[in-house]
Amino acid sequence: MRLRLAALFLTLLMSAAHAAPAPQPVEIPLASGVLHAQLYKPAGEGPFPAVIALHGCGGLGSHSDPVLPRYRDWAERLLKAGNAVLLPDSYGSRELGPQCRVKEMHVKARRERVADIAAARAWLMQQPFVARDRVSLIGWANGASALLWAVRPQSAGRDPGPDFRAAIAFYPDCRIAAGLGWSTRVPTLVLIGADDEVSSPPACRQMVDGARGRSALARIVVYPGADHDFDRAGAPLHAAAAPEHGDAEARAASQKDVAQWLAR
Repeated sequence: MRLRLAALFLTLLMSAAHAAPAPQPVEIPLASGVLHAQLYKPAGEGPFPAVIALHGCGGLGSHSDPVLPRYRDWAERLLKAGNAVLLPDSYGSRELGPQCRVKEMHVKARRERVADIAAARAWLMQQPFVARDRVSLIGWANGASALLWAVRPQSAGRDPGPDFRAAIAFYPDCRIAAGLGWSTRVPTLVLIGADDEVSSPPACRQMVDGARGRSALARIVVYPGADHDFDRAGAPLHAAAAPEHGDAEARAASQKDVAQWLAR
């Protein structure tokens, strides 16, 4: 009996040691209201590089989970690599649910979400555990579209602090940006699947190609056979079916591409 209890105790200890890290809720001041966010912070005093991670139109979390599996998976990967990860909740902070099929969006990528990015950056700049010259952006879908607006030269902050170190946009909607002659002041990487029927791979390529010569470094990677949301958590890294295989290959490749871009 004692042996069984000891074995159970050891099993519980090992499970706790390998448990996924829990995020810490934080509140960030906005011009009107409060921006709620979730923070993953490495152990220790730092200073650590930091990543602001921007959710898509489905929102950051749910009633039972403050961070959905896709974003939790990426946050844990970035955390393991030594980054603090801040995930602002642009919709929940405004008492809104998912916005994917809302005709009149009250939180726009180019307006409220850019303001959220600025507020998140300002908050990080005040934290002693953050390396102020190593704050980057990563976003998905609507969050990636907001990222594209935030890194334009016209959106540069007025404070004298360091700018973002890098930016990574997963399958943004590039159509408006491409038509406006988009450029970036921050090294920016766009990742999209060749079979993405939600976003537009040709528009993203046009946007990036058009920025050459009048912009900071901008690069696009188009993953063959991959669809929208190819990096979703829970998708196998190896699959037999052709569409899933394309997404699995792209997901694995994107993990390497993200790590390399942030390590530049």
